[in-house]
Amino acid sequence: MRYLLGLTLAKAFQNAFIPVSMIVVNSLGSFGLGAFIAIEQLASDSLTYATIAIGFFGGFTTFSTFSVEALDLFSQKRYVHMMVYVSLSVLLCIGFFILGYAISVQG
Repeated sequence: MRYLLGLTLAKAFQNAFIPVSMIVVNSLGSFGLGAFIAIEQLASDSLTYATIAIGFFGGFTTFSTFSVEALDLFSQKRYVHMMVYVSLSVLLCIGFFILGYAISVQG
């Protein structure tokens, strides 16, 4: 699922100066994880939590690809692009996690 979404987004944003596809994928995964954690707090099934939170969302998002892409930008001496990519990734992922959590708690 992540791979197909990543390929589709990479084609759509092929001329972007940072890896937009990974930011979008990780932000969506963070939103979903935040929403799931808020909902799961009402339940007590740790197997469901492990399967969905760690298994699905852990597999959907990827810190390793984020790290490789940041290193690629650094290696190409595109320091400003790297800082924008890292900053946007962190801020958007945390922001989308909080948003997903907040929406699910209210709903």
